[in-house]
Amino acid sequence: MHQVLNKKTKLLLVIFLLSGCNSMELKQFEGTTPVFNLADYFSGTTYAWGIFEDRFGNLRRQFEVHIDGQYQNDTLVLDERFVYADGEQQQRIWRIEQQGSNRYRGSADDVIGLAEGDAVGNALHWRYEMLLPVGDRHWKVRFDDWMWLQPGGVLINRATVSKWGVTLGTVTLFFSKQAPQP
Repeated sequence: MHQVLNKKTKLLLVIFLLSGCNSMELKQFEGTTPVFNLADYFSGTTYAWGIFEDRFGNLRRQFEVHIDGQYQNDTLVLDERFVYADGEQQQRIWRIEQQGSNRYRGSADDVIGLAEGDAVGNALHWRYEMLLPVGDRHWKVRFDDWMWLQPGGVLINRATVSKWGVTLGTVTLFFSKQAPQP
């Protein structure tokens, strides 16, 4: 009995250590500039470049994204087209509504329920669950995104991807309104 309890305790400790702790809070970005407004930033054409690193820091994927943002009534529709370094292509269409001055809700076909985000100063904290294709299966994972608008219009995005509270990896993206140069 003591060995079984000890094994369970060790397993819980390993899960806790792998999941990490995030102590960042939106209030620490009060007064920072430039002020980030998700709807304003993503209206029109936006470009992004990103990577996915597993929890051990190994680079697993590289990709580019072309995003067209258009308003349909009071909804911002983001048509994201991903092209991965291995040639795979994906499309995700977000429908995002502003809920007051600093709050957003969104949905997409592979997002479970609603994504929710709050903005303060130059930062946005965006959270959602989605079905992530992994091989010929789909995993239900959680995204915890932080975005920071920088001077010059560059937007930095870091998303922690987790399953059952265990971090699987990190997505890092850089957004720009400027088209890539050949």
